[in-house]
Parts: sequence; C-alpha cells; structure tokens
Amino acid sequence: MTDKLMQDKVVVVTGAASGIGLATAECFAVEGAKVVISDINAEGGMTAAERLNALFIQGDLSQRADCKALIAGAVEEFGTVHILVNNAGFQHIDPVEAFPEDTWDKMIALMLTAPFLLTRYAWPSMKAQNWGRIINIDSVHGVRASPFKSAYISAKHGLLGLTRTTALEGGPYGITVHAICPAYVRTPLVENQITDQARTRGISEAEVVEGVMLKPAAIKRLVEPEEVGGLAVFLCRDEASAMSGSPVMIDLGWTAG
Repeated sequence: MTDKLMQDKVVVVTGAASGIGLATAECFAVEGAKVVISDINAEGGMTAAERLNALFIQGDLSQRADCKALIAGAVEEFGTVHILVNNAGFQHIDPVEAFPEDTWDKMIALMLTAPFLLTRYAWPSMKAQNWGRIINIDSVHGVRASPFKSAYISAKHGLLGLTRTTALEGGPYGITVHAICPAYVRTPLVENQITDQARTRGISEAEVVEGVMLKPAAIKRLVEPEEVGGLAVFLCRDEASAMSGSPVMIDLGWTAG
C-alpha cells in the first residue's frame, strides 16, 4: 500500500522553474503525482523537471498559442489533466503615471488572461472525468491594494473574480477552484521587488521589508514557498472537497484587522 495520495493525478504547474511554482511542483511530486512543469526559463525548467522526474514544456504564457500548447502537451503525454496550478507571473513597481503601457499589457496577459485560457483548455478533461482542481496562486493583493502596483493588483483582483466564477460553473462537474492569497513569499521575485520598492520609495531594502512588507502583518516573517505548495496539495485532497470559490488566505494575519 502506498501513502502517496496523488499517485493517479496529472498536475500542471506554471512558473515552476523557481519560487512558489517550483515548491508546489515538489510538493505534488512527493505525493506521487505526474507533474508537468511550465516556464519561460528553459534551463531552470529542465533542471527542475529532471530532478522531479517531471515533464517540462517551455512556453511564454502571455501568448495564447503557448497556453494552448501546454495543456495539449500534458494531455498528449498523460491523457488528461486533473489539477492546474496557475502560478506564472512577475511584478513591476512604478507610480501609475509612469507605469509602462507595454508592461501593463504583458502583466495582464500573463497573470489574468493566461489563467483564463489554461482553465478553458483544461476544462474539457476535468469535466469529462467529473473531477478537477484549479489552484490560482493569487495574493493578499487580490483583496488589498498597495501603491505603485496598479497592473499587478488589477490582475490579482481579476484572478479572484475568475476563481469565483469558475467555481460556480465547475461545481456540478466535481471541479473546485481556489485562490491562494499569500503575503510576501521568500522568492527571487520578492527579492527583486524589495530592490524595486527601495528605489521607488527612496528607502533602504531593510526598511522595505520591515516597514512596508511586514508592517500590516501580525506574524513578522516572510511566507516560505513550501507553505504555499503544501496548501495547494491540501486543497486537492478529499478533505477539502467542500471548499471552492473563496480566497484562501495565507497572509500572516494581514487581513485580520
């Protein structure tokens, strides 16, 4: 008898060459799932896939064709998709009047349009098998706003709306949809953001962490990537089958007040 709870599940994780995506792929691999890793970073993605015995499909998910190819590749290899983790993204810090238009377009395409398209392409498999789990890696900024992040926060608010709508549509077919909303997670993305915010605000990086990132949090530390990955796995288990459509906060108590 095996204790690997996901051994018959096919999981697609986007943005999985590093950070939250990589930690999530690792958590599902430990549980025995067949993991499909996607990232624009070919070297990092192939390295992760080799270590986890996973399938790597490179793609720029801001492009519709690459979204379609990712799900098609997973289905061609494994016959179906059971779990989709929409994680790929990036951040850019600028006041609204200086925010580059092309950056806005890329962020919305990658962080809102891509999750919609990937959900749409994975939906037929999930519906046919009467079982599916969609995990959207959202953010505390899906329910809260901060300055200098207009595109990021717009995308994350939209992602929560997509989560709620698809949860309503998927319920009759055994498909649940979740938006995991973490506070700042210890990832290369956040490390870059610390530098960007220090520049934008004219303060030191230490002041960014202590005075900006952790100021609203009750628990004064960064979230670890494996904490997000572990939560994603839990949301795919039978114990979480009554949960769907709401933000799942892992925000260090940020939104408690």
